[in-house]
Amino acid sequence: TLVVEVLYKKLAQLMYRAKDRPGKHESLEGIEHLDKVIEIDQSPIGRTPRSNPATYVGLFTYIRDLFATLPEAKTRGYKPGRFSFNVKGGRCEACQGDGIIRIEMQFLPDVYVPCEECKGKRYNRETLEVKFRGKSIADVLNMTVEDGLEFFANIPRIRNKLETLNAVGLSYIRLG
Repeated sequence: TLVVEVLYKKLAQLMYRAKDRPGKHESLEGIEHLDKVIEIDQSPIGRTPRSNPATYVGLFTYIRDLFATLPEAKTRGYKPGRFSFNVKGGRCEACQGDGIIRIEMQFLPDVYVPCEECKGKRYNRETLEVKFRGKSIADVLNMTVEDGLEFFANIPRIRNKLETLNAVGLSYIRLG
C-alpha cells in the first residue's frame, strides 16, 4: 500500500502529471535522482498472453535476429520470423507454439500437458537444429537472466538489456 498508494502515485504525479492523488504523507525526497517510475503488478506483461520477459523488454527481437544470421539459418533460408513461436514455419504446429496441449475434462477443470511433439520447447525440430554456441532458440529462452548475461557477454545489445533486468533484481526470471 505504501509503495503504490503513496510513493508511486506521488512520483507519477510529479513526473508525469498523473491525476491519481497519493495517500497522505509529509514529504518525498530524492526525486531528482530518478528519471522515470513504473508500476509493476501481477497482471500479464505485454499486449498478448504469449508475451514473455524477452518480448516485453525488446530482447527477443535481438535474439531472433542473431539466430537468423547464423550460417545454418542462412543455408536453410531462415529469417528472424522463423525463430518466433507465434508464426507458422518455426513453431511446433501440434501445439501452435504454446508448448502445452489442453485436454478438456468435461465436468472437471481442463488439464494442460507438455506437447508430445516438441516436448514443451514450442518449436519444430528443424528450427531447433539451428544452434548458437551449442544452444537452440528454446534453450536460450529457457535461460535465466543471470545465465543469459554469461552466455551473451560478448553481444552488447543483448547483454545491455540483460544487465538492466539484473540490476533491478530480476536475475532469476526465465527469458521466455
